[in-house]
Amino acid sequence: MSSNNEHGGNIFAVSRQLGLSPGETIDFSASINPLGLSAVVREAIISALDSLIHYPDTSCEELKRALADDHALPAEHFLVANGSTELIYNLPAMLAGRRALIVSPSFSEYAYALEQHNWEISHFILSPKDSFRLDPEKLRDVLGNGYDALYLCNPANPSGIVFPRHLIEQVCDICRDSGTFLVLDEAFIDFCPGATAAPTIAACSNGLVLRSMTKFFAIPGLRLGYAVASPDVIEKLGRVSSPWSVNTLAQAAGVAALGDHKYQSMSLEYLNSQRSWLTEQLSRFRQLTVYPSSANFLLVEISSGCTSTELQGLLLKEHILIRDCSSFVGLSDRFFRIAIRTAEENRRLVECLTILTNENSL
Repeated sequence: MSSNNEHGGNIFAVSRQLGLSPGETIDFSASINPLGLSAVVREAIISALDSLIHYPDTSCEELKRALADDHALPAEHFLVANGSTELIYNLPAMLAGRRALIVSPSFSEYAYALEQHNWEISHFILSPKDSFRLDPEKLRDVLGNGYDALYLCNPANPSGIVFPRHLIEQVCDICRDSGTFLVLDEAFIDFCPGATAAPTIAACSNGLVLRSMTKFFAIPGLRLGYAVASPDVIEKLGRVSSPWSVNTLAQAAGVAALGDHKYQSMSLEYLNSQRSWLTEQLSRFRQLTVYPSSANFLLVEISSGCTSTELQGLLLKEHILIRDCSSFVGLSDRFFRIAIRTAEENRRLVECLTILTNENSL
């Protein structure tokens, strides 16, 4: 089953459709750090070019040591991959059982990967009417029906809600009691310092954390992610992983990114400022409801007028791409998601929405 049209970041196909170069389209559909590639990472990639005459380090030892220092965990708790999506697709082959529960709305690739291995999939749907609140006791009751795996994204995608660490720890305990393996996707956790539950999951044998380095460090074209878990879980997942899936340039970029603390601080300061500004501006539109977010994107609901699919089409005429969320389980064609972009790009989006409102198109 192809999922190419089920998530954001399809800028090349959209640009071809519009007859434009990718640089002429403002991509609000992919939640990538708007500051772009850091100078430190760029230099590391250039410096690693001559190493391309050799095969990549299949064990990613230097990057694992850097991750170990960053997380204050031993290196055997990490497995590096060609983006966290590679791990998502390898996981079903490692997991025991056939029934999975996905806390939704959430990333569509969990279901696609599970379906390839004939898993039975159910959804634990969080409601926008309840601000996407996760009730641990209700979750406990549902897991009591016999689920082998639970998929939970924190911060949640597409809502941007960040669940506090104590709640994640409670979910971990519930999964342990019910014999359920917890897959905790922290793809956007770098935008929420201090919220990671990786140390908790690494200390147990019934869970795994997925991490992405492509979003915060703006390297989606390189593909880089990793898993954090107990050494036993890491060893099992490594058995179903492909050799040399992480190229030399990606490994060099990852080591450099983890050490670039100035870029990390600048990114958080800039994104927090722009998220607040964009939330305030969008909240002025009477037909839009902006949900609170701790990530680098906002989920917006349209109360009247056009659908999210129609709005996506209208904005494409202005060379702006947003994420239509009508395909998310638990959402309708009244929801769309936008990334936090540069100040200039964010202003351009608000200007276009104002024009559409004045024309009664929104």
